Amino acid sequence: MKYLRWLLPGRALLALALFASLAVSAAQAPVHNSPAPVKQAGPALARSYPLAVVQSGGLVFRQHCSFCHGRDAGGGESGPDLTRSKLVTQDVDGEKIGAVVRNGRPDKGMPRFNLSYQEIAGLTAFIHTQQNNALTRKGGRKGVDVSDLQTGNAEAGKQYFEGAGGCATCHSPAGDLAGIASRYKGLELEEEMLYPRQAKSKVSVTLASGETTTGTLAYLDEFTVGLVDPTGVYRSWRTSDVQYKVDAPVDAHAELLSKYTDADIHNLMAYLQTLR
Repeated sequence: MKYLRWLLPGRALLALALFASLAVSAAQAPVHNSPAPVKQAGPALARSYPLAVVQSGGLVFRQHCSFCHGRDAGGGESGPDLTRSKLVTQDVDGEKIGAVVRNGRPDKGMPRFNLSYQEIAGLTAFIHTQQNNALTRKGGRKGVDVSDLQTGNAEAGKQYFEGAGGCATCHSPAGDLAGIASRYKGLELEEEMLYPRQAKSKVSVTLASGETTTGTLAYLDEFTVGLVDPTGVYRSWRTSDVQYKVDAPVDAHAELLSKYTDADIHNLMAYLQTLR
């Protein structure tokens, strides 16, 4: 090496030293016959929010939302469990939650709420926090998944619908029930099956002259009976001046509640889920 220093100029010696260093590094480096596997990203961590924001959102939630969705967002009298909501899971910074709150869901009976951006932010923080808490808790699940209600036999349910249940006397798979499994899903569909609160009652009113008018029941108390006739006109009478008969579809469903077996409910539910 000393001999080479005398023969080679400085730059050549530097290049030679660099080449030797690279050669040693290459010799020590492991040989890869295939590309290194790409590390897959794990599930996103649940986002946490400042306590003050969550608390302010809780106040907004309990004022406007808890009546339907429950005090802790776990589901209430008429609203679904938000801690198991796909929309909440997919929401980022209130983008989806805010749209639903401001626009409402008239088809589901949810009104619009005119909330500020700050209120929406707090509401979002509260709902996400409640969902995070629910996902980390063991047991005590309040929500019902669609899969929980798919244990029946659809063919047996059809036989019950057409036979012992008497459902076919009022309903038709090709008529009023066509596509019902697309309009309602999971627990919502089962609630409609067991006790359809939105079912409209019919009423026939017979006057003292013998004339009879029929229509959709619009109002009834001990003093007044009112209906909307087939032309869309509202008409009413004093109950003391007429005779009336109400045909309430929900009554037939209520009568079945004491007759259903568990198998009847599961099978009928399975059948209804085929009507898409």
